[in-house]
Amino acid sequence: MNSFRLRRVAGLLLVGSLAVTACSSAADTASGGKVVLSVNGQPPQTQAFERKIFDEDVAEFEAANPDIDIQPHEGFMDPKTFSAKLAGGQLEDVFYAYFTDPAQLIARRQAADITDHVKDLPHYTEIRQELRDVFAKDGKVFGVPTANYSMGLLYNRKLFQQAGLNPDTPPKTWDEVKEAAKKITALGDNKVGFAEYSKNNQGGWHFTAWMYSVGGKIARQDGDKWVADFDNDKGRQVLQHLKDMRWRDGTMGEKQLLVIEDVQQMMGAGQLGMYLAAPDNVPTIVNQFKGDYADYGLTGIPDGKGTLIGGEGYMINPKATPEKIKAGLKWIGWKYLNPDRFDKNLKRYKDQGQPIGLPVPPVADIWTGDVKAKQTELKVANATVPVQNFKSYVDSTPAGLIEPPNAQQVYAILDNVVQAVLTDRDADPATLLADAEAKVNPVLAQVK
Repeated sequence: MNSFRLRRVAGLLLVGSLAVTACSSAADTASGGKVVLSVNGQPPQTQAFERKIFDEDVAEFEAANPDIDIQPHEGFMDPKTFSAKLAGGQLEDVFYAYFTDPAQLIARRQAADITDHVKDLPHYTEIRQELRDVFAKDGKVFGVPTANYSMGLLYNRKLFQQAGLNPDTPPKTWDEVKEAAKKITALGDNKVGFAEYSKNNQGGWHFTAWMYSVGGKIARQDGDKWVADFDNDKGRQVLQHLKDMRWRDGTMGEKQLLVIEDVQQMMGAGQLGMYLAAPDNVPTIVNQFKGDYADYGLTGIPDGKGTLIGGEGYMINPKATPEKIKAGLKWIGWKYLNPDRFDKNLKRYKDQGQPIGLPVPPVADIWTGDVKAKQTELKVANATVPVQNFKSYVDSTPAGLIEPPNAQQVYAILDNVVQAVLTDRDADPATLLADAEAKVNPVLAQVK
């Protein structure tokens, strides 16, 4: 559903095919007194460019740190096998975690407490606070964020111009989206003002983004348990807005039950005005669906009371010795959080024809202060895409909120809600939400 999730899914497929290798913290040093550090996140050989970059980084890091021996492993953390790998001493010393993982890992004491060590990690305090909070609890730190995305509004600048809209002042509210969608649809020739996903858990994922944008939630904590929190005025507001655009305004097209590839293809073909997306959608539209970077803009999520964020970071095996924790944080900081390598990384990607200037890796948009300023300056200097088209997204500052617990099960239920509103003119938002909450609460009750 986004680059982080797709990369993680690919990693999970690889994990199952890898030979089991002991990665426990039992063997701290190799001959010669080196700290032996197993790490995951190495791209598969099928991703030749990314694998080359990773392996080059391992060699460069080891040359600069001759007392550390990096043992890279393909794949990422698989929640289904994580506990067994940890218990069996087969979990890497440094392991990848998607933003939805840390809370439960921390609760189960399955990640090392690095509070006393992270203070020595350069630039840690310049990472955005809400991202650091994903890997922390009760004042203690258990991991470090390394990349993230947040949802915004992707729009077709060419269609905006054709419809008499100013592409440099995109919609800031859902009401403005509704009005812009009318003008784009009025162009005719099968133009669609706004599109939305509703299958394969993607409808529930985007319903969550809508709820956050208007200040709502999908789930909230009630004491020591989670409960659903969308059968309310904000939930009805979201569904009614979708229903109005679909049936009253006729700005969402006749074809429904869409998934991300359908919408990206519509955008690439110049038939779609707007949809909710993260920045990584833009290169996909260009590369897979023959779009042009100059034709697209990205702005902050409408209404802007909150936005869905996701991403990745790294945590450390709870059995790791202090020496391994220190070495692990040195690797994480050098590889993923090193402003001194921004320029080199950007040029490596640029030399390979990768787009530079979008708010996506190779230099992740996780920073504040001087590091962010340096990052922005270098991106502009190396840009291969029109940076100005995405400035309003970068400048937007909605509160970042992660996905609800047991997100995929929740999304599967919410898919039905979004599908009903988009396919049934007589669908009742209040009834749909009440029925969905009754199904979501047992799923949230499983959260430990």
